[in-house]
Amino acid sequence: MNEPPPAAGTTAEVVERYPYHACPYARALADRCPQFRIQVDPDPRELEEEDGMEADPFGEESDAAGCYGLKQRFADRVLVMTSDSCFMNCRHCTRKGLLGNAEVVRSDEELSACIDYVKERPAVRDVLLSGGDPLVLPDDEVMRFVRAFGDLEQVDVVRVCTRAPCANPLRVTRDLSQRLGRCGKVWVNTQFNCAAELTPDAVEACLNLVRAGIPVSCQTVLLAGVNDSAEAMLELFRALQRARVRPYYVFQCDPVAGMPHLRVPLERALEIERACAEGIGGLGMPRFVADVPGSTRKVPLCEL
Repeated sequence: MNEPPPAAGTTAEVVERYPYHACPYARALADRCPQFRIQVDPDPRELEEEDGMEADPFGEESDAAGCYGLKQRFADRVLVMTSDSCFMNCRHCTRKGLLGNAEVVRSDEELSACIDYVKERPAVRDVLLSGGDPLVLPDDEVMRFVRAFGDLEQVDVVRVCTRAPCANPLRVTRDLSQRLGRCGKVWVNTQFNCAAELTPDAVEACLNLVRAGIPVSCQTVLLAGVNDSAEAMLELFRALQRARVRPYYVFQCDPVAGMPHLRVPLERALEIERACAEGIGGLGMPRFVADVPGSTRKVPLCEL
């Protein structure tokens, strides 16, 4: 059973708007890691208004693609919503106010419609399984999605987008990793935001995937009080490399309402990027970018 959110400094109004959830592993990690706790615990500042910040800046609540549970922003890839829950509700999540109302692909008919959508668009070669977190589903359900798209000749990559290696690493079993690896097309995108999150259990989860032949990449989010220094970032990148995880992106907080206290000013972000580039080789240096609504690509911070 999940522990209740801490009472100090929180209000029912915050949790009502942005629900709290943390599995036992995530709660225990938050109790001993202040940087992780910032990502887990509700904060009254989430209710502060910010100019230009919206609940859904990327239009994910709309059915623009015309296919239930599928989102397409870029020509060569689609995102399929496999679940509407996670092992923890990250306070910096792009979908922090949307998941309870998300369109999720559940039935065979809905999945078939997504497959047909991809087949009708030969340019699509990359399918992201997201949500929520795909790994909240049972193994057989995860594999149902993986096989559905992995069996398509046009698809080169099936990305499993999950924070399980960080938030619930015991979920990433050797058996599941081997099943995913047999597909031959699976890549895993995960998220670690500070070095302390790479516990022995987390490292073993990552190694289970790597040993199964699955490339693992990390998409870190730049967060005030968590990793907003070159020292913290370099410590994280080195820990990721030791775990055989590629530091892939560092994202500026998305322009989503409810996270004013977590944003790092652009000038500070650029200083961190420059210092990191001077402190680690190319294998450990991710791209610092922002996801900008309406853009056809991830935008380097130096272009903002």
